[in-house]
Amino acid sequence: MTPGFGIPMPRRGIACIKFISYSNNTKYNSFVIEMTRLRLNPGGSGAIQAGARIVHEGLQTNWPADTVQPMDKDVLTTSEAAKLLGISVRTAQLLIEGGTLTSWKTPGGHRRVYRTEVEALIARTRPAPVLESSLVIVVCSPDRRAIYEAMLAAVPECTVAIHEDAHTAAFVIGSRLPAAVIVDLDGDHSDRLAFLRQIDGNPAFGSIAVFASASADVMASGDLAALRRVTVTSPDQLAAALHRLLRDKEAPHDIIVDGAPFPLASNEGRRLTALKRSGLVDTAPEDAFDRLTWLASRSLGTPIALLTMLTNDRQWFKSRVGLKMTETPRSWSFCNHTILQKGVFAVSDLAHEPPFDTNPAVAGAPHFRFYAGAPVTDPDGFAVGALCVIDYEPRRLDAEQEKTLLALAALASDEIRLRATDRQLRWALDSLDRQHERS
Repeated sequence: MTPGFGIPMPRRGIACIKFISYSNNTKYNSFVIEMTRLRLNPGGSGAIQAGARIVHEGLQTNWPADTVQPMDKDVLTTSEAAKLLGISVRTAQLLIEGGTLTSWKTPGGHRRVYRTEVEALIARTRPAPVLESSLVIVVCSPDRRAIYEAMLAAVPECTVAIHEDAHTAAFVIGSRLPAAVIVDLDGDHSDRLAFLRQIDGNPAFGSIAVFASASADVMASGDLAALRRVTVTSPDQLAAALHRLLRDKEAPHDIIVDGAPFPLASNEGRRLTALKRSGLVDTAPEDAFDRLTWLASRSLGTPIALLTMLTNDRQWFKSRVGLKMTETPRSWSFCNHTILQKGVFAVSDLAHEPPFDTNPAVAGAPHFRFYAGAPVTDPDGFAVGALCVIDYEPRRLDAEQEKTLLALAALASDEIRLRATDRQLRWALDSLDRQHERS
């Protein structure tokens, strides 16, 4: 191969180009090439002849030209970006669609990306962090579902997913490791017991706390004797066990815990870490979230709708409708109560409901009177904020409206999960790239 250049070049001199060297696994770099001989074509392009002297970081070597490919294009097609990254075209498309690589469409509808974006992605060497979780997976029979919903509603530190089928639960656990798995052994539990044994014996699930919720008769039967990592407990002890498991080992240092003017979950430190990990705070508005607050305002008939993120000292609005301010002190936030709930938290008349009646936004301008919100969670179950609606008049949401608010909050959570998936894909690419460099 004889590389060419799209710029006029002298017959002899020094030029700086970008290239890929396949002989030493260098992905890309800037090199200085001393032209020992250069042939110009009629269009003004040149070609390096074999034997060009390449100077790189003070070292000189004589490499044949067929190991050098010039990188003079600033704009790449999807397939060219995929080739540079060493991934499939479909994976490159996912990176582009997810916003990892900045792109735009040509008049013909083809995607294009900047080379600098691809190079920056290749250059990253950060390892994927070890993530914590507040997800709790429950496997139980259909008639026991309501019992666990009521029981775990009193555990604000977790997000609960209840499954009646053990195979479905296994798939969910495999896709995202939870903090804990609870297997109910009431009634005919042969499938659930087999599932429990699989979880107990699989080293890939060693980081998960596993609980078997069993009656005294099941405990005495001997079916659970061979289990090594499973904590066998009665149903009435589960909430306390989960609280001990999920709470912070140390109180967060950058927020007032004792005497704070708002309630805090016992895992507030880990929740704040999850919020920081999300990368959402202090970012530009995004259509995906703005559509949801617009829908909340329109469908529920409220003048204000907000997507809030609760930092250690601020309530910051990722998206807002009907409100000019972009943030408030954390102590003003009604969403402090919402993120401790599993469902909708609502106050029909803030002016007559302590402690909200003394809130600066209620006692003074803008004189809010109604609030309703639903928690917004990250992929690991941490409530990073809330989707809420506010009115200047007292009112109530009916059951259908509450269902609508929960659905919109779930969509906001899904958007956050998509961004987390995108980051994981990038970390995986980084890992593959480092393995390639070592090989």
